[in-house]
Amino acid sequence: MIVDEQRTKVQREPRRQLRKRPTWVTTDDGVTKIECIVLDVSPGGAKIVTDAPFDVRDSFELALVPEHTTRQSCEVVWRRGKTYGVKFLS
Repeated sequence: MIVDEQRTKVQREPRRQLRKRPTWVTTDDGVTKIECIVLDVSPGGAKIVTDAPFDVRDSFELALVPEHTTRQSCEVVWRRGKTYGVKFLS
């Protein structure tokens, strides 16, 4: 069977990258640093997990590269135990 219809392109979300690497949650303008693990990351957000006994706020900064002073502003969108889904803020 031959079909001569054009296929419609499906806009796909960019793939997530699995990282499983250490990063740091910073609060109080970088004064407090808490180590966590990035499980995966995409252009819009990330999934992190931490063993540190602290209360993750609704918004904080994430230092994805420890050597750089650049931090990504984040907002928590879901929580499951010590695992958090965050979206990156512009």
